[in-house]
Parts: sequence; C-alpha cells; structure tokens
Amino acid sequence: MGAQLIDGKAYAQAVRTRVGLRVRELVAETGQTPGLAVVLVGHDPASEIYVRSKGKQAVEAGMASFEHRLPAEISAETLLTLIHQLNEDTLVHGFLVQLPLPDHLDARAVINAISPQKDVDGFHTSNVGMVGTGQEAIVPCTPLGCMMMLRTLHDDFRGKTALVIGHSNVVGKPMARMLLNADCTVMVAHKSSTNIPQLARMADIIVAAAGVPGLVKADWLKPGATVIDVGINRVPAPDLGPDKTRITGDVDIAARDVAGAIAPVPGGVGPMTIACLLANTLSAYCHLLGLPDRPISLEHKDPT
Repeated sequence: MGAQLIDGKAYAQAVRTRVGLRVRELVAETGQTPGLAVVLVGHDPASEIYVRSKGKQAVEAGMASFEHRLPAEISAETLLTLIHQLNEDTLVHGFLVQLPLPDHLDARAVINAISPQKDVDGFHTSNVGMVGTGQEAIVPCTPLGCMMMLRTLHDDFRGKTALVIGHSNVVGKPMARMLLNADCTVMVAHKSSTNIPQLARMADIIVAAAGVPGLVKADWLKPGATVIDVGINRVPAPDLGPDKTRITGDVDIAARDVAGAIAPVPGGVGPMTIACLLANTLSAYCHLLGLPDRPISLEHKDPT
C-alpha cells in the first residue's frame, strides 16, 4: 500500500480561506485593512513570478498589497531608506525584501533593518532567537507550513523522533527548533553528513531540505514514517525534449512505497509558503493593532 500523499494545494487553500475570513471580521471591527508590502530588487524571473503570486493572493484574502520594484544597481543606502519608511508606514503591517539580492547588497543587514514586528518572512535575528528559545515570534513561512501539515497527522509529537536534513536559516534550522519546541526528539543532518541513512531509519518524521535531488532513498526510511519533502531541484528531463527540465524533490519517488504519508514535490509544501506568509501578515497586523491573535492552524485530519 502506497503512502498517503499530502495535498499541499488543499492545505494552502484551507489556510487562505481561514485567513480571509479572519481578515473580513477584523476589518469590519477596526476599519483597518491588513497591508502586505514586497520589495523586489532587480529582475530575477523566478522572483518576479513569486512576487506577483504574493500580491494576488494577498488581495484575494482581503489584504492591501504594495509592491516596490527597484533597479538591480540600487545602493544599500537607498534600499535601507525604503525599509525605514515601510517600518514607519501605518498602512503596512508586514513586509519582506525578496531574496536573493544582487551581490553588492548585504542580505543580512537588509533583513535586520526590517522591524521584527513587521518581518513576515521571520528572518530577523530577533525572531530567529525567539523561535530558538521557544517564545512567541514570527516563524519562517516554509517551516511553518511543514509544521501545520505535520500537526494534521500527529496529534502529539512527544515520543516521536524527527530527522531534519538541511541546516539553512530559511528551513532547516527553524524547522528543527519548532519540532524541538513541540517536544519531539530531533536530529539534524545535512548534505555533508555521512550517516544520514542510519539516522533516517530511526525517524518517525523526516523533513528533507538539503537541495539534493533524490537524496533520501526508500530503503533509508522507517516503514510508515511521515516524510515532508522541501527540496526544489531542477533536473534534466530528456523525455520531455532537448534542454527540457523538471522540478523534483530531495526524496526519491520510490519512498512512497515505504512512507506512511509524504508531502511530494511538486504539490506538497510549495503552495503552503505564500499561504503562511498571509497568516504571518495577519498575526503581525493583530500584534501592531493590539488585537488578540488567533494563529491559523490546521490541526484536523481534513484540511478543508
């Protein structure tokens, strides 16, 4: 019997629906619309698509969407001035600077110039530290989406062993901290680790975010394990034609014969990222307006 495929599109739609309902309630109560701003530097094609999707989904959820498109050669001083303005803008409750940035700009300095209260990407050092110490904070969107999906499959993480493969600041590290905060026993590996198969065989939960196509093999898995594939890798697809490529994850497709449940690539975690950005924006709006924040969750087996 094959693994249950976790439908990220259905989960994301459920999150967006719940965000939209809450936004309408709060706008009726306060007369203020949550505002999400995105700063895009340069013309990276993937970033362009992503920014358009963020704006479209924000508007569909009843939020105000603001875009600031800047030339690739912009100075750090000019970019930081815009960030300061957005920090002070009362119409903007959350914003992000789309990564990657051109090489002449220091991404770390840019991220840490954003007010932690408006840092809806959850990358500011303050938010990272608060998540790491188990305090309430804005959590990076992709691990937040992973955690939402995992909670629909596991009522209690105590006694579970999890393996996070990948140690990036965007996914791996915050994912490990969130699982640890949920009383999971957590192991962390990465693409340079030499004992991943042995660790994987002990894990009830695996989150693969190493950026290595097909890294996790079926025979590495504990039968019935829950697997969340976060890898986004573009690989050659000669069957589709010359120079064609396809998107694949970090988990070999044969793992579906062993896992109990798996979030595949594409269609798993990916759709949840923007949905969780909207959830983070709603939380930021509530905090800035002094409103009670009811975090969006999907803690039921049926995401709808």
